Amino acid sequence: MALLYDTFLVLPIIMMNVALALGLQGALAKLTGGTADTTALHPFLVQALAALTVTVFFSLFWLKSGQTLGMQAWRIKLVSFDGEPPSTTACLLRCLGAAVSAACLGLGYLWCIVDRNNRYWHDYLSSTELQLLPKAPSKKDQESPAEDA
Repeated sequence: MALLYDTFLVLPIIMMNVALALGLQGALAKLTGGTADTTALHPFLVQALAALTVTVFFSLFWLKSGQTLGMQAWRIKLVSFDGEPPSTTACLLRCLGAAVSAACLGLGYLWCIVDRNNRYWHDYLSSTELQLLPKAPSKKDQESPAEDA
């Protein structure tokens, strides 16, 4: 579910980046006097922009706090196998591994069902894992017994 939440956040950013690239293509065509088609970008450029946007989106969140906004909502945190925050290399490897996991018909994601450590392929590739954080204490739990008397 956290990935679904984050998808709703990253899609508009991808659309914005593609729109900026389209505008840049049109501006460059005007400057050079060319007749480049400004109604569409090359499909490979759109795919590259999308992949770059997703990688930067997740990596920045993971490097800052180990959590994207979707992960915060579901109390999930990314840490290295030794419990430390993930490195830049680990974040990039995790993004690459997640793409490979999905490209193999999702087998890399389904792997956690048979893995004794409940890890995905990209966990092993990046030496990181997801941890479920404890629930925050409720207001009732935070009240002191002296206030109840």
